[in-house]
Amino acid sequence: MIERLKNTLKDTFIYSLSNIAPKIIGVILLPIYTAHLNKTEFGTWDLLDVTTNILAEIFLFGQAASLIFLNNSYEYKGKKKSTLFTLFIFLLIACLCLVIITEFLISMNVLNEEIINLTYIRIIVLIVLFRTLNNLFLSKYRAEERAIFFSVINIVRLLIIALFTIYFIIKLNKGIAGIFFAAVLGEAITSLFLFLALIKQMSFNFDSEILKVSIKFGFPLVFASLGIMLLNLSDRYIITYFLGYEANAVYGLGYRVAGVLNMFLIMPFSMSLMPIAYKYYGQNEDKRFFSKIMTYSTFIFVWASVFISLFSKEIIKVFATKPEFYNAYYVVPIILFSYVFSGMRLTASLGMMLTKNTKHIATITLGAALLNIILNFILVPHFGIIAAALNTFIAFVVFYYVTQVISDKYYKIPYENKKLIIMILVGIILSVLGYLFEDVIFYQVIKLILFISFPFILFLLGFYETGEINALKKLKDLFFFKQ
Repeated sequence: MIERLKNTLKDTFIYSLSNIAPKIIGVILLPIYTAHLNKTEFGTWDLLDVTTNILAEIFLFGQAASLIFLNNSYEYKGKKKSTLFTLFIFLLIACLCLVIITEFLISMNVLNEEIINLTYIRIIVLIVLFRTLNNLFLSKYRAEERAIFFSVINIVRLLIIALFTIYFIIKLNKGIAGIFFAAVLGEAITSLFLFLALIKQMSFNFDSEILKVSIKFGFPLVFASLGIMLLNLSDRYIITYFLGYEANAVYGLGYRVAGVLNMFLIMPFSMSLMPIAYKYYGQNEDKRFFSKIMTYSTFIFVWASVFISLFSKEIIKVFATKPEFYNAYYVVPIILFSYVFSGMRLTASLGMMLTKNTKHIATITLGAALLNIILNFILVPHFGIIAAALNTFIAFVVFYYVTQVISDKYYKIPYENKKLIIMILVGIILSVLGYLFEDVIFYQVIKLILFISFPFILFLLGFYETGEINALKKLKDLFFFKQ
């Protein structure tokens, strides 16, 4: 059990390196954005960036997850090379169709400058093309559990994008267009490198049967991915519609700061979870292993959320160079705990993923997204961006709960729900207390004490088992891994 958890932690840590890079780069780039873009321009860029992410997820068609499944499935292990080639050709054709359709709509004046800058549109569809291919290629390395290579490639890609961004914005003063120019160049260079690196792992044989299996497995995940995107990002469109680009700029900045948790911890965890889950599924004590993954991952998510919540005001001031952005810190704690439930939902969905009942994931995700959208239309016009953050939290709580209930029908895992509730309540209380001490002398020290107190409060509440306490006394077991 300990070895399994150590391997999970090791892979998560390695994947996190590729997600640390965006935040380090974000520290550099966000102040540049806020310095060279006004609130309206920042809000416009944020909305276009959201749209790009949604399109890239849609046109992936769930094939990244399909590739991991097919690559690790005993039934298809002899078709790894044809699988990679088949999915590459399929996605390339789909994305080229998007490019052609976009140019056709522009030529027919369906899309014109009165709606949005046509340069932005053209660049965005190219970003979608290359990012989709990169996501497929990188999923091959995830499937092979080559976490280090995966992380190195992501870090290099982000560094390339960052350097181009600085050049286009500061040197050439290209504004929003410069940000997108940098992104398309970085994604294109990465695509070319990965294609050349993987070409030996492809057999130039388009396998229609493999494509059918892959689409059947992955296509329901398109709707799940779209639902996740809408759940996370639809509020930006609604805020812009009712409150304008300036309000979206403040909310978008707060959301990106809260996204530190997602980038550092939740996304790396999601990348390591499924390959490891497939490996241990059906083995001795697999359900207890999955249960402990839920408990330990939630512990880390909540504790990290407490820290970011308590120091959100200071973090915002690092990212923003203008006081007009500072109010973004009010939404950070709410979004953080939404992300906590998002991370918990990943493990809760194992019952559906391991038994190949992915169709329910799409329904649940879209339902949660719809709930969020309805609440936003009702409450955002009256209560502003705080309502959008609270609606996101409510939707993610419902999302997690329904996911666990449905998953239990296929593969019941005895999660330690009492411990999960205790952790979340303690984390929320500590985060709220930090806001009550803002006008107190040495409030920074008080907030640090509140953060450190989290595991000790859990100890007083009888959270830890005897074996866990003994493991904590041997911290080397957590940080030194067998080769």
